[in-house]
Order: sequence, then C-alpha cells, then structure tokens
Amino acid sequence: MVRSLWSGATGMLAQQTQVDTISNNIANVNTTGFKTSQNEFKSLLYQQLQTKTTTANGEQKPIDSQVGLGVRSSSITTIFRQGAFLESANEMAFAIEGKGFFAVQRADGTIGYTRNGNFNLSIATDGLTLVDSDGNQVLDTNGKAIHFSKDYITSRITVSADGEFCYPDEQNNPKSLGIRIGLWQFNNPAGLEKLSDSLYLESEASGTSLNENNTKNIDKSKIAQGYLEGSNVQLADEMVNLIVAQRAYEANSRVITTTDTMMQQANQLKQ
Repeated sequence: MVRSLWSGATGMLAQQTQVDTISNNIANVNTTGFKTSQNEFKSLLYQQLQTKTTTANGEQKPIDSQVGLGVRSSSITTIFRQGAFLESANEMAFAIEGKGFFAVQRADGTIGYTRNGNFNLSIATDGLTLVDSDGNQVLDTNGKAIHFSKDYITSRITVSADGEFCYPDEQNNPKSLGIRIGLWQFNNPAGLEKLSDSLYLESEASGTSLNENNTKNIDKSKIAQGYLEGSNVQLADEMVNLIVAQRAYEANSRVITTTDTMMQQANQLKQ
C-alpha cells in the first residue's frame, strides 16, 4: 500500500508541473515571439515482485511481475512552430518566416537570440542604433551593431525579404545601405536556454549558432517589415490540456485517499 501512496504523490507533483507549464503558455498567449512549451513525462523505477519461474505443475511462466513506482517530469520542450504574423505600426518591426533568430548583444556582452522583432532606433553619438525594447543592440550578419547616419529619415528606411536595409536615392529607388540584419539558426533549437523577454542563449544542447548569411545547405529565412510574429500558443489546445491535467491530478489524489482508507481498515481488523 505504501507504493500506491508514493505513486499517487508523484503523480500529483507531475501534474502540478504540467499545470504550471500550461499556465505559463496561457499567460503568454499575446507575447510577441513566444514559443509554447510542452511537458514530457517518464515513469520511475520498477520493483520486481516475481521473476520468471515455473508453476507448481512445472509449467513455464515467461512473464515476470513488476510494479511501477510513479512518474515524474522528464523535460519541458519548447515547440518552435511558426506563429501568426500581426501587423504593426512600428516601422522597425520585423517578423521572421522560417527557422531563423535575431541576435542581440546584451548588457553583459553575451549574445541573446530571439524571434521578437519589435525593434526601435535609438539615438547615439554617432547616429542611430537599432535596438530591442530593452536597449540591447541588434546585430547584423557580421555580428556587429547596426548603425545608421543621423541624416537618414527613419520612415524611409526599408528592409528587403533577405534582410537588406535600403534607402531611396534621388529617383526614389531603394538603394542598399550595405547593412543586412543577421539571422541565425540552430541544429537543435529546443536545446536553447530560456531567458525572460523571449530571449534564448546558446547551449551545448542547442549546438553552435549557424549564420544564415554564410552557411551552406541551409533553408534561408525571410523577413517581413511592418509585422510581428505572434505567440504560437493554441489557446483551445491549452484549455483541453488543462482539463486533462486537472482530472489526472484528481485521480492521483483519489489513489491516496483510497489507499488511506484501505490502511485504516487493515488497522481495524483486530478490533
């Protein structure tokens, strides 16, 4: 009976983690560039009750007897499914169509990666700098900060599908500025380390970042100016998952209650 108590307790803990994951997904349903997470479960150790043997009549019993000792969360996987494009009034808003990530240089010097392209132009001593909402500098294909001259009218700066910044000439024809916004991919994006503000850090599990500009045999991403990639959270799916998790939590709590009743009855046999 003690095994059932422990199994029920592990089930309740695992389902609590599931509810925590779902609640975080629902809370970020309107977060730009957010990617939904999925909780993965695995069974715990098994206890051997009876090995392969023979019956009293000498017949073979090829199947042994094992009982499981519960469940736990093994991982929380990020699902990098494409989110919907949402129109934005921000002229420096960019959405990625494909597997790429923008790169920003954080205050501590480390490089963060994000799908949130809600950028702005910040005034600097040498001109204008493209930054994210936290002031982190957005990097170009060479891993350097993106700067523009103060002489440019920001509303006239455009970006092509391949990330090239352009400015109209005297004939009002877009002319390349020789600056291209950087896009990076990872062999295993699910292995990226999560930070706040929809930022990710490179890790051993994700592999080294691959620069789309100079990496061969890679599917290049496209950039849409004036759009943002919305969260890929499917609210209907999350609500169904929440109901399933709640029912599973209730079932595991019922296991504990039932086991407690059985133990109570066993203790009262001598009375």
